[in-house]
Amino acid sequence: MKPRLFDLSSTWYLPAPAEQVWAIIADIDMSWPQWWPGCSFAAPLERWPAESSSQADILKATTAHLSFKAALGYTLTISIHPTMVVAPREIEFDAGGHLEGKGQVTLIPDDRGQATRMDIEWRVRPTQRWMNMLTPIAAPAFTAAHALLMRQGESGLMKALTMAPKNNPVDPSTSP
Repeated sequence: MKPRLFDLSSTWYLPAPAEQVWAIIADIDMSWPQWWPGCSFAAPLERWPAESSSQADILKATTAHLSFKAALGYTLTISIHPTMVVAPREIEFDAGGHLEGKGQVTLIPDDRGQATRMDIEWRVRPTQRWMNMLTPIAAPAFTAAHALLMRQGESGLMKALTMAPKNNPVDPSTSP
């Protein structure tokens, strides 16, 4: 039996311009564990020689191994490897580890450019035997745990945005 595909979507509303959000979420040092509660590095970043020194190429030459502690008490370790980067709007990535599949993050500025909607899509399958065995009855609990973890990430990112410098956003013209 093939593991169930989880198609998970989240939308975060952030009170900052897309460039400021991008500077945090697309940081080449993958600073997520600094602002996302329940997120930590499972291993050092893997980085191969990039095609250029652009942020996009550095991100595409990087794989992050992150652990996420779910409210239900389990921890998932996920590798994230960007495959497409369009600054400051979109990142597509492959996911591996305890969840395998693909993901996408899209930033959509509001009409005035002062706030940003961040759409996050995950299409993943669990790789852990225990999770696959429990999925037929526990899928709603897994989905709820994911939603809570994402709300924690949104809250942490909002806090990081209030502490980030407002006058030094990423210049999209310098990133391919």
